[in-house]
Amino acid sequence: MKIAIASGKGGTGKSTVAANLACTLSRSREVALVDCDVEEPNLHLFFPAPATDVPVTNLVPEIDAERCTLCGECGKFCRFGALAVLKDSVLVFPHLCHSCGGCVLVCPQGAVREVPRTIGRVACSRPLSRLTLISGVLNEGEVQAPAVIKVAKALAEGHPLILYDASPGIACPVIETLEGSDACVLVTESTPFGLHDLRLAAEVAERVGISAGVVINRSDGEDAATIGFCREHGLPILMTIPFSREIAAVQNRGGLVCRDLPGWEERFAGLFRAVLDLPGVRA
Repeated sequence: MKIAIASGKGGTGKSTVAANLACTLSRSREVALVDCDVEEPNLHLFFPAPATDVPVTNLVPEIDAERCTLCGECGKFCRFGALAVLKDSVLVFPHLCHSCGGCVLVCPQGAVREVPRTIGRVACSRPLSRLTLISGVLNEGEVQAPAVIKVAKALAEGHPLILYDASPGIACPVIETLEGSDACVLVTESTPFGLHDLRLAAEVAERVGISAGVVINRSDGEDAATIGFCREHGLPILMTIPFSREIAAVQNRGGLVCRDLPGWEERFAGLFRAVLDLPGVRA
């Protein structure tokens, strides 16, 4: 089973929910927790442990100057601006390349070949006896986050229960994370910005075709607008986490409330049961 934890905006507590849910479930079963927020991965802060790195590469064009006739076909084909054909050379901009391989196919002289280029890594560790942590890390300045996410997800394949911690927002990295998931937990907060971005995230989950439910984090009891939205759109509220100084103190020291505060392990176990009850979800 694959569960994605997502949010329309950053700072809602998405990673906190993912970490506590993973820790709780790992008490009784094997769990793989995948940090798909590859631009700002942080789950390793909750689960420090030695890790093994797997490099992530993509293929970019390399021009054989001796064979190239500067015909310009490769530059005409590339819609991403990764190739610029000048009067005396071809410039390659690897950051813009999407590794489609089209430039290799259209070159009449066979002057273009693809070479691997490292864009990130995936760190794998075993912080708990039944928990595997897989963290995608995109190199600074790179833009191909989905490629790193894809490798991180592939390394988790085979585990009976996989939790994906998505990046905030609704862009391509989130779509890549949601792809293939059985259920989605949307973490929000009862603020105008939180509700606005919950609308966007819920629409993405619906369009991808994944059953979703909502966790309201840092609730101050003024949740009527969020509850009304969830009721209107058929989104079950799976859990409510109060705005609490005690919870904030645990999180600020890098702790887990399911481990450090009484009663919270049971509540996160209840969150998992609520996810299993979502329409169309199969354990």
